[in-house]
Amino acid sequence: MNHPENTDVTSIMKAAQDNLWLHFTRHGSYRDAEMPMIVRGEGSYVYDIHGKRYLDGLAGLFVVQAGHGRSELAEAAAKQAQEMAFFPLWSYAHPRAAELAQRLAAQTPGDLNRVFFTTGGGEAVETAWKLAKQYYKITGRPLKHKVISRQIAYHGTPQGALSITGIPAFKQMFEPLVPGSVRVPNTNHYRADEITGVPGMTPEQYGYWAAERVARAIEMEGPDTVAAVFVEPVQNAGGCFPPPPGYFRRLREICDEYDVLLVSDEVICAFGRLGTMFGGQKFDYVPDIITCAKGMTSGYSPIGAMIASERLFEPFKDGTEMFAHGYTFGGHPVSAAVALANLDLFEREDLLGHVTRNEPVFRATLERLLDLPIVGDVRGSGYFWGIELVKDRATKQTFDLDESERLIRGYLSSALYDAGLYCRADDRGDPVIQLAPPLICGPKEFDEIEAILRSVLTEAWNRL
Repeated sequence: MNHPENTDVTSIMKAAQDNLWLHFTRHGSYRDAEMPMIVRGEGSYVYDIHGKRYLDGLAGLFVVQAGHGRSELAEAAAKQAQEMAFFPLWSYAHPRAAELAQRLAAQTPGDLNRVFFTTGGGEAVETAWKLAKQYYKITGRPLKHKVISRQIAYHGTPQGALSITGIPAFKQMFEPLVPGSVRVPNTNHYRADEITGVPGMTPEQYGYWAAERVARAIEMEGPDTVAAVFVEPVQNAGGCFPPPPGYFRRLREICDEYDVLLVSDEVICAFGRLGTMFGGQKFDYVPDIITCAKGMTSGYSPIGAMIASERLFEPFKDGTEMFAHGYTFGGHPVSAAVALANLDLFEREDLLGHVTRNEPVFRATLERLLDLPIVGDVRGSGYFWGIELVKDRATKQTFDLDESERLIRGYLSSALYDAGLYCRADDRGDPVIQLAPPLICGPKEFDEIEAILRSVLTEAWNRL
């Protein structure tokens, strides 16, 4: 798109108003207000159609790991498009997909060597559930089809992925959904007292308790009916819940005990978001399946993947068995070429090391906000943080629905944006602000984030 000075701003804004249907958006809020129009990105910043600059505190949507405006990624796309723009992976292969699959398999934990490409994260989750169902059917355990996932967890919008999602408000308009999805408590230790009904649990005790809820759910449903447990390394919805110590070790034991697949949904947590290539590596567990997408290309072209262990591929190796599933644009040659260039860039600039070195600085900078009466908890991992907002810090009292509506949509979302910070103010659980900047950020950007949050949250508290 042209720069704003060469663009008819009015006609572009009218086109958006008249013809564009935005995702997860209340269009009524733009009836009398201008729709934000982002036209350009550079490094950790984006610019709107009027030339105003914003710090990209969400890396687009947990995506732009390497930052905006990386010419080498654009050039990789152009070069591949000229050589071969498209060919499907339906019974045929192409070099970039093969190279990328090998590159990913070399970096995954354990023997997760089989890469099934999709165009995004929701499709990867859908793929994982379908594979789990078929795997158990063709290996003689046909009743195993159910999935266990956590409360408030978001796993995508396709009908299967949406069924696994644990946010009732996102689901009710699309019911009936795919049957067989069961919910267990999440790992929000800040709210452990009310989740467990047992006051004062240590993180370790809570981690064990939360993992045991998965075991109880498997037993309640019947182990011969449960196919998989879907969990994110750090749960996104609800505001960045890291796993308590020992949680994943116990979860892995439970899945092995009941012959249930452990699916690590790393659509957000893979590709450096936590300082490791894959999220499970941060917390020392090996899943049976990884689902990933977003950061694989730093967003320069869409791609996703389900990466499965050799055991799950085994029944499909010989004979006539087929996984009757696929996507036209899965493993697109241009996207695969961009992903390879992105992984080169990760190595060249040591982005994983950069995140690991700066994680304590980012944490400490955000924890300075704990002196504000509205800030209850700061939690997360790597470059993925949530700040939970409360009415009363001493009692952890949260906001009711009306207060949350006024706080999040009535003030915070627009105030943060107006102050030059693009991030997420969210109330799918208790009200939180989420931050996941590009992985190239450092102390300078952290300080800018903290200063804007301090100013806006102070004003929010005064308005209450």
